[in-house]
Amino acid sequence: MTKRDYYEILGVSRDASPDQIKKAYRRLAIKYHPDKNPDNSKEAEEKFKEVSEAYKILSDSEKRKIYDQYGHAGLEAEGVGAGAGFGGFNFDPFKIFEEAFRGGSSGESFFGGDIFGDFFGRRGRTRTNEVRSGRDLQYVMEVSFKEAAFGVEKKIQVPRYERCEVCKGSGVAPGSHPETCPVCGGTGYVEVTQGFFSISRTCSRCQGRGTIITNPCKNCRGTGRVHRIRKVKVSIPAGVDNGSRLRLREEGEAGLAGGSPGDLYLTIKVKPHPIFKREEDTVICEIPVTFSQAALGGEVEVPTLEGKVKMKIPPGTQTNKIFRLRGRGIPRLNSYGRGDQWVRVIVETPVNLTREQKEFLKKFDELNQENEQPQIKEFWNKVKQIFGWSGGS
Repeated sequence: MTKRDYYEILGVSRDASPDQIKKAYRRLAIKYHPDKNPDNSKEAEEKFKEVSEAYKILSDSEKRKIYDQYGHAGLEAEGVGAGAGFGGFNFDPFKIFEEAFRGGSSGESFFGGDIFGDFFGRRGRTRTNEVRSGRDLQYVMEVSFKEAAFGVEKKIQVPRYERCEVCKGSGVAPGSHPETCPVCGGTGYVEVTQGFFSISRTCSRCQGRGTIITNPCKNCRGTGRVHRIRKVKVSIPAGVDNGSRLRLREEGEAGLAGGSPGDLYLTIKVKPHPIFKREEDTVICEIPVTFSQAALGGEVEVPTLEGKVKMKIPPGTQTNKIFRLRGRGIPRLNSYGRGDQWVRVIVETPVNLTREQKEFLKKFDELNQENEQPQIKEFWNKVKQIFGWSGGS
């Protein structure tokens, strides 16, 4: 029977690159793999062998050169035995398949894992009792504005899986030991002959562990872990802000088969403060002052994170004027020093005036006409320049 052209089998051109040849083979090998075609395995097996043969020749630069010059006859003359099929090649198609997806003998597939686990929906040769680290946990912790500023120690309750103290994480009852699986002999997989070649499958008796537990620990039911709510002491450093993330090493879940515990990640949520606001390490607050305090100046009381302090304001202080209290802000996280506190003054206009107060303010306004306030004067000068007005306010 006349053999088909290898390039035609793979569906690539004669000048295809090695990468193009490998991609074409991978696609066809998955399509025709017998395990992917249980209802038509015999025909699929023949196709699988055919594409594997074509790939084996065209992926070898020397064999490809001979084939390009002399065709199948040239390979037979060189003793490759193309006409004799895989008997002459002296290799099996499943090994070609494994090498193509693993990229050689490294054991890693181009998918980033075990091709037999990804492709067949199982773990293949990967042992499920391998040491694995525990899962990381996430926890949102709410703190007050002041606790975030100066730090605090708290205890939180974390639900997690912990190592069983009865069996020390082995899953086996005290005094007992896991037994070697009698089906796979401890390898975790068995060889199954399927048509022309053999395929490695996960052992159904031990589920790939290689051992079986005949006397499981009653405390953890053979899992090696138990679910508990653990109290964890947490030290929040001074200067954390809303959204800050802290890592507590090995406070996550216990690992499997003796693996190290995972980590616990805390996300900080700072409660809003009724008086203070924060911008990085600066604290901002607004304080109301009376009209007379702003006009005459003097001392006013200002709240800070550490209590009240007295602050001087000069005569003629205007609303929204900002004063700075050095070193009264937030401690710098993982550093030295503190930020400042900004104090914004808000001049409060009096309301619900008595008749006597109104008369007094009218008199004050009349007296003040002779010494017009500078901001009002500046404003009307700008108006005159813009609109060409000659009058005042």
